[in-house]
Amino acid sequence: MNTSVTFGDDAAAALAGETAAKLAAEGVPAALAAGDPTLWGPDAEPEAAIRLGWLNLPKSSRELLPRLGELAAEIRERGLDHVVLAGMGGSSLAPEVICATADVPLTVLDTTDPDQVRRAVSDRLDRTVVVVASKSGGTIETDSHRRVYEQAFRDAGIDPAERIIVVTDPGSPLEAVAKEAGYRTVLADPNVGGRYSALSAFGLVPSALAGADVARLLDEAAEVLPSLAANEGNPGLLLGAALGAQALAGRNKLLLQDTLSDITGLPDWIEQLIAESTGKQGTGILPVVGADPTGADDELVVNIGPEGAFRVEGPLGAQFLVWEYATAIAGRLLGINPFDQPNVAESKENTSRLLAEAGEDPLPTGSPALVDGPVEVYGEVPDGAKNLADVLTGLLRAVPDDGYLAVMAYLDRWAALDTPTGKDASLGQTAEAWRAHDPATLRGLLAARTRRPVTFGWGPRFLHSTGQYHKGGPQNGVFLQVTGAVTEDVAVPGKPYTLGRLQLAQALGDLRALVGRGRPAVRLHLTDRAAGVSHLLAVAQEL
Repeated sequence: MNTSVTFGDDAAAALAGETAAKLAAEGVPAALAAGDPTLWGPDAEPEAAIRLGWLNLPKSSRELLPRLGELAAEIRERGLDHVVLAGMGGSSLAPEVICATADVPLTVLDTTDPDQVRRAVSDRLDRTVVVVASKSGGTIETDSHRRVYEQAFRDAGIDPAERIIVVTDPGSPLEAVAKEAGYRTVLADPNVGGRYSALSAFGLVPSALAGADVARLLDEAAEVLPSLAANEGNPGLLLGAALGAQALAGRNKLLLQDTLSDITGLPDWIEQLIAESTGKQGTGILPVVGADPTGADDELVVNIGPEGAFRVEGPLGAQFLVWEYATAIAGRLLGINPFDQPNVAESKENTSRLLAEAGEDPLPTGSPALVDGPVEVYGEVPDGAKNLADVLTGLLRAVPDDGYLAVMAYLDRWAALDTPTGKDASLGQTAEAWRAHDPATLRGLLAARTRRPVTFGWGPRFLHSTGQYHKGGPQNGVFLQVTGAVTEDVAVPGKPYTLGRLQLAQALGDLRALVGRGRPAVRLHLTDRAAGVSHLLAVAQEL
């Protein structure tokens, strides 16, 4: 299947074509395909010089296929049919899309929520294999997952070395841990950044173990690869030119849709790629997933698949490569380095500082500004606010004409699936019951009450994605954070904190970073999670 970029708007097509022609005249397509690190300026060159390995992955990653075939055959022979991926950001988002598209099961752990982690660990432990994936080898969430699973395996009389497979960069702390523990290890290309790693070991190892056809994925990417060096017929160039030029013209809110696509969940992967790559130095492109267009002047709607005016069509492997290439092109047009993430460390450092300063004492949450049933409200609320409805209304009114509202939920992503439904309930009735108890439903309810974009992120997952944009991009965001009481915590073996304590510290650390920039930010704490979500959605429904 050919990979193509189509514009239904003549003006958009003309702008993209003109911009692509200028880039071609500058020799950019050939230079990028050849891995020229000077394309983003002298300040970016040192980083770019060690981050362009993704251009070669359709070919170089084929060397992994025999090893992956052996590992997949081994776990099948041993009856290990529950594959868990412990990873964050670029280490989890691509495998999630690959496996969802291939319709093969993969449990993704990219959370510190105790309930969600306990749910995974208690599921078929006797048939579980865990892929622990971290580029840096020091990701706190992934390190915690590894420790929890090691203890669970030992408690069950299972040798962790028989069940844990590590994916990391050469020389990382995780490689040393894996070597000492006797874990099988697959080393990734160190010249590939995390969010560009879909076709590397980080994307392929868990996907292959889960049963996806990763060879086909590489074939799809290899098919489009030659066109990325061309001045014409280059989908990556045309897409990147469109994204960058439209953002410079003020259309910097990218609404991603995948109606009628054979690919499942690609906008979630694109969200991290573009937000973390472009959201810096006060500029950037904000991806918005799952939103309906409002017709606002700063919206750019792009569809994955055959429907829509502006659409990108092609198989998944090619889509990965084309969007990576386009993001690099857009970065050049915006004048930023698309390979660094200068503000991501700030929230991590705040988290570590909060944990260290508190010691064994409670974390410094402060006192609620008001309480509405099972919801405590923290932060600056509108003058005269008496209840949750007043707080939500105030946040919506605080969004500037060029801004956005970000909802960030540090909760169990799958808790809504536990909602009881009658045994005779139809599929539609069951789905409606889930939506009525799903915190993610809040995004749509609030979006219906404003023309400004509303994003939704699960914490701390989004910290490895849109978290960079929140702090490094245009400072026009308004932030609504949701945390919840922990009734049954999970210890992190060998560490002085539990998962629940770490989760709260991550929320407070990120909130501190946002408030420090003078942005409107409120934290809602659910003293009873189920009741709190129901109350929050009911209030939002009635705004």
